Amino acid sequence: MTTATVNTHRDPRDRHPLLEQLSQLWRNKTAVLGLVIIIIFISAALSAPWISPHNPIETSLYDQLKPPLWHDKGTWTHILGTDELGRDLLSRIIYGARVSLIVAVISVGLAFTLGTLLGCISGYYKGLLDGIIMRIMDMILAFPYLLLAIVVVAYLGPSLQNAMMAIGITYVPRFARIVRGSVLEECEKDYVIAARAVGANDGRIIFLSILPNCLGPLIVQTTLSMASAVLDAAALSFLGLGAQPPTPEWGAMIARSRSLILRASWVMTFPGVAILLAVIGFNLLGDGLRDALDPRLRD
Repeated sequence: MTTATVNTHRDPRDRHPLLEQLSQLWRNKTAVLGLVIIIIFISAALSAPWISPHNPIETSLYDQLKPPLWHDKGTWTHILGTDELGRDLLSRIIYGARVSLIVAVISVGLAFTLGTLLGCISGYYKGLLDGIIMRIMDMILAFPYLLLAIVVVAYLGPSLQNAMMAIGITYVPRFARIVRGSVLEECEKDYVIAARAVGANDGRIIFLSILPNCLGPLIVQTTLSMASAVLDAAALSFLGLGAQPPTPEWGAMIARSRSLILRASWVMTFPGVAILLAVIGFNLLGDGLRDALDPRLRD
């Protein structure tokens, strides 16, 4: 009697979905580049007190408008130069990363929480409640994001906290509509019908059964919204409605250096490059996550 040989080699397609998604993300070189950029900014923000060569708000009349790579007696003192008040640009950009990331995390977190809650309620209960919530979301979407944020901040008063709240409010419809569409689709599936049949309450069905299956699009939207939040926070600060002096914020740094663009272009250039890299990093990662989490876009 012969013994059948058991094939111990597993088909790579039988791997856990999470491992497959991570593998897909890793194969996307642009997504990896975006992740590296984001990690650099996060590392700089977290270690700002230790890696910044100078105090970001300390002024020096002697060091006004020093050009990049300025050295004094053989020592590199201001790698990216100084601004009109003699403050070190590299230190201000590093601390500005902390401000921008905090604004992005808090504002997008607010939008994520409110949008997810409203989207779940709207998609699960449907009917009149769905109509009311979606019409409110449509009203918010009718205004340009930045214009609506300006109106909110102008009403609440210019400050970094109010800017975060304004950005979060304007982003709520993005999440609400995505969650609503996903919940409407999931409600028709067998596992939801079975959960209702065994007497599970609505909260358990929504947050423990349906919502985990809607996280893919939410993760992608969160990453892309972080890029938008960095840009909008810089725009509000540029207009004087966000971070107030002497807080080192990239948009405010650009606003203060407008009159110096021909005389000392580096004062405006380097904060602009920081905004550009942060936005590119989040967008590249968001695109990579979309490709990895959506099976229709996989190779």
